[in-house]
Amino acid sequence: MPWYLELLRAIAGTILIFSGVAVVAAMFGVLLERKISAWIQSRLGPKHVGPQGLLQTIADTLKLLQKEHIVPRNADPTIFASAVLVVPLAALLDYVVIPFGTAGGGRPLIFRDLNIGVLFFAATSALVVVGILMAGWGSNNKYALLGGLRSASQMVSYEIPMGLALITVAMLAGSLSTVKIVDAQAHWWYVVEQPVAFVIFLIAATAEVNRVPFDLVEAESELVAGYFSEYTGMRFALFQLGEYGEMFAMAAMAVTLFLGGWRGPVLPPVLWFVIKLYALIFVFMWVRWTLPRFRIDQLLGFSWKVLIPVALANLVVTAYVVMIVQR
Repeated sequence: MPWYLELLRAIAGTILIFSGVAVVAAMFGVLLERKISAWIQSRLGPKHVGPQGLLQTIADTLKLLQKEHIVPRNADPTIFASAVLVVPLAALLDYVVIPFGTAGGGRPLIFRDLNIGVLFFAATSALVVVGILMAGWGSNNKYALLGGLRSASQMVSYEIPMGLALITVAMLAGSLSTVKIVDAQAHWWYVVEQPVAFVIFLIAATAEVNRVPFDLVEAESELVAGYFSEYTGMRFALFQLGEYGEMFAMAAMAVTLFLGGWRGPVLPPVLWFVIKLYALIFVFMWVRWTLPRFRIDQLLGFSWKVLIPVALANLVVTAYVVMIVQR
């Protein structure tokens, strides 16, 4: 394919992914979470803006667009402004290697089928911590700095068990390509063979997107709002876009790795993918509005003392089965 067509494809894909993530993952995700939290807590939730409150998130977005952008006097303006772009950009890059279904002729509906797709996903999802550290440091605020440092320790700790879970699935499929991993689940889903890796991935994904019970990065009770304490208006909203975009990406990757991706009977492949995706999104939201927040020592200790040893043991057992038993 000529270079200019590749460039046009990249631009079109970026616009499509950004608009899809911004509208579906962020705006609809916020409304969905408000409704689910209200249902769990026996409340009504948004009801007044639009039918059954469906336009509440749009009204909030318009309000944020009108707010003033304030930069702290002693902040680093370049780092302070750049952090707003790094966090949502890192979340958007995750979608490059996620197959959403099949197109005409059975071709996978994916932006780019990389032979190192799982490795690419792990690398791009880890970029979020860079933007959060930039926000904490550039704000020249002690609360924001502590939130950024907490994020670094939390995300690095939970990236290790997540990576071990990714390696386990790649060993079973014999490939790092997300499309080939879905194809390898033609007979049964990997959640049947690897329930331990599935649970480890979901727990680590919850920590990666800074959601309860692992939301110490933005713990309001002691850090005001953590790394984005000094951000106002739409800059604040872009951090939320990154968080929800990353949550949807983690759920989509879990569907790809463990739940057979787009595979399913009768219904169209894309619809099957969406059903599985929102089932996991519901689990993420259900956990958030059910469990209390961990302390920082509990959070880090759970990763290093529980998740990583279990993930390593699961990896060794899987390697033995793949290399010795199945051979």
